[in-house]
Amino acid sequence: MSWWQALIFGLVQGITEFLPVSSSGHLVLAEKFMGFNESDFVDFFSLLHVGTLAAVFIVMRKDIAAILRNIFGKLTWLLVVATIPAVLFTIIFKDLIDKSFGGGTLGYEFIFTGTLLLAVLFVKEGNKSLEKMTWLDALIGGIGQSIAILPAVSRSGTVLAALLFRKMKREDAIRFVFLMSIPAILGSLLLDIYHVFKGESSLSSAMALPIALGVIAAAVSGYLSMQFMLKRLTRKGIAICGIYVAVLGVLILLDQNIFHLIM
Repeated sequence: MSWWQALIFGLVQGITEFLPVSSSGHLVLAEKFMGFNESDFVDFFSLLHVGTLAAVFIVMRKDIAAILRNIFGKLTWLLVVATIPAVLFTIIFKDLIDKSFGGGTLGYEFIFTGTLLLAVLFVKEGNKSLEKMTWLDALIGGIGQSIAILPAVSRSGTVLAALLFRKMKREDAIRFVFLMSIPAILGSLLLDIYHVFKGESSLSSAMALPIALGVIAAAVSGYLSMQFMLKRLTRKGIAICGIYVAVLGVLILLDQNIFHLIM
């Protein structure tokens, strides 16, 4: 992998990690465009989460500080409840998840994400704040996150849609989406570190520069993406994201079944 390819992957990761369009799905597409196999850079893609995690800590620093000051408070337990479904889903359906990253179901997953985002537009906006969030809200958001383990199903999109269906305020729902990303990303990083110590990683010292560039690009673009979501992701923005990923899914299916240009 060259430095410019790593830079592109980092930008794709950062921009699409938080926007409701699926980062893993776009990374699979980026691999296909560059002629790589889906298993070539699994560990590299996981390390890109260092950048997006840094962006989360910067943007959500006040919320994180409040959690640390009251570590056994309500918000901590809501995050625990929201994380459990994804952990269980990963353990139970590990083989299915691994097979899904081959790209065969990518189009359907993008269409699912788009349909879910567009369905949100038919729900009247709620006014439930993060302070009034219930354990059931967190659990339903966690179920949304578990579905998003599939590559082209957006994690931020499914969780955001689930919370909006539960009548949460848009800004507060987005904040909880960002906070939920912390245990998810940390879990992935710890697993990768474990693989490195076991000698199972595909990374080498020659990848040091591409990794550094990719992580920095993911951090900067992730920060900008989060700021955009918090300040400007209105219902119109959600609709645009929904239409985009739905059309992208249709194009992928056409390519897989007719044109065979990429997939």
